[in-house]
Amino acid sequence: METNDLYPVQNLTEDECWDLLISSSFGRLAMSISNEPDIYPVNFVSADGRLVFRTAEGTKLLELTVNNRVAFEIDGIGRSEAWSVVVRGEARVLDKQAEIEAADQLPLRPLIPTLKYIYVEITPKKLTGRRFQLGPEPDRY
Repeated sequence: METNDLYPVQNLTEDECWDLLISSSFGRLAMSISNEPDIYPVNFVSADGRLVFRTAEGTKLLELTVNNRVAFEIDGIGRSEAWSVVVRGEARVLDKQAEIEAADQLPLRPLIPTLKYIYVEITPKKLTGRRFQLGPEPDRY
């Protein structure tokens, strides 16, 4: 379906979602523990059908060990359109030496001057995305 005045919202295909994930490097990790939601901004890389980010010991890592089911969102906005992609999947800490060595080769560095030795990968179970045509609100009456 074309995005136009009659249909200002377009659902993205899985391939279109992956194209946006591959071209992005910053997103939001959402998780819930004991019915308490949390959202964390993280930089990431998309590689081999998964998302990878680095973290350090702390709340985020603890929450992932309690509930590995997560959502991850990226978005963008321009002059005439905006888009959003949501990944639902399972997160796990990379713990095998070969996995860690492979992750070390990815173009993934902390955005702030902190040491983050722990790699986490998200394996997507479901990808959804939408593109929005921006414009003025239609007449209401």
